This record gives sequence, structure tokens and C-alpha cells, in this order.
Amino acid sequence: MSKMDGLRAMREARYAAANARTATPAKGAAPAKAAPKKATPQAAPKVTTPADGAEPDESLCGHRNMSGRTCTRERGHSAKSHRYS
Repeated sequence: MSKMDGLRAMREARYAAANARTATPAKGAAPAKAAPKKATPQAAPKVTTPADGAEPDESLCGHRNMSGRTCTRERGHSAKSHRYS
């Protein structure tokens, strides 16, 4: 058997094993429960503004890059790139 035939056989065996696992339902699976009880409506929590300095300046773009830095250009800037600080 060539190397490629061996790889193909291993791939097919893995595929068959994965199908066998998913085809049979779990033995410990419980039947679906009855419809959940209706939740009583609760008042929405009051939204409080964060402490000063926690919110970004409204005049800045505010775009965040992957490392968490924030763009310092003005909001709606026409430049294609962002300036991070």
C-alpha cells in the first residue's frame, strides 16, 4: 500500500468513526422538558454613566484596534488611516 493509500484509509476511518459517534444519540440525554414558565416582567435596571474619564471624548473617532488602543483623530475623519495612542 502506498503512502497516499494509507492516508486515504486513515481519513476514511476517522470520518466513519465521527459519523458513528454523531449518529447514535447520547445515552444520558434527558427528554425535552415542558415549556418553561413565563418570566415575570421586571423593571429594566437603571443605566448609570461611568465615572469621569471612563468614557471616550465625544469629539474623537474612538475606533479601537486589536491591541485596545483608541484612535485620536476627530470623529468622522476623512483620513483612511487611524491614529492610535
